[in-house]
Amino acid sequence: MTKHHHEDFGDDPDPAEYLFVSLEQKRKDQTKPYDGKKMVWVPDDKDGFVLGNIVSTKGDLCTVDVKGDERTLKKEQLQQVNPPKFEKCDDVSSLTYLNEASVLHNLRDRYINCNLIYRQVKKDQLQQVNPPKYEKTEDMSNLTYLNDPSVLYNLKERYYAKLIYTYSGLFCVAINPYKRFPIYTNRVVQMYKGKRRGEMPPHIFAVSDGSYNDMLQNRENQSMLIT
Repeated sequence: MTKHHHEDFGDDPDPAEYLFVSLEQKRKDQTKPYDGKKMVWVPDDKDGFVLGNIVSTKGDLCTVDVKGDERTLKKEQLQQVNPPKFEKCDDVSSLTYLNEASVLHNLRDRYINCNLIYRQVKKDQLQQVNPPKYEKTEDMSNLTYLNDPSVLYNLKERYYAKLIYTYSGLFCVAINPYKRFPIYTNRVVQMYKGKRRGEMPPHIFAVSDGSYNDMLQNRENQSMLIT
């Protein structure tokens, strides 16, 4: 900060490192190795995404090297890496590859390495957050703001709470836990038998029992689409 600024603001500390990426840091970032054809973002349980290099491909599968550890994933699971000139960029909408991994990397890199806590984005990139009363809601069609992030957030929060079924209007969304939950026993069948959909938590049993009752009582043909 110049002497003039110091005189204007007295003993105020220099905020530069919290607002700007230093020239030294920019030069360091620009010299990072980059191969747009091989470098990819690889899903990671701990860090969200980590950098990897494609070793080989076979059909829709890619073998990727992540710090000496080779992993085989589907191509659709990998995300493209931006050129070094976009490291710690001020506006993520300017990225060549605007994907989840690159946004996460940019935010994390600015926060950890440069103490830069603010991000400039266009208004149309932001989406509204629902009130707390909708946390882990059973039917997402009731959300005040029914947008992609809110749907993803709700499904994720319910999944982490071991609630794998969620309604969205007429639809029942299921997320595979890849383990056996005790929710398909005869005891659970009896819990849902004859109950209206809103009387019990979301479950495929509620959907099937509702359809069965409609056939018996209303004499209506029923069909289910499972995708």
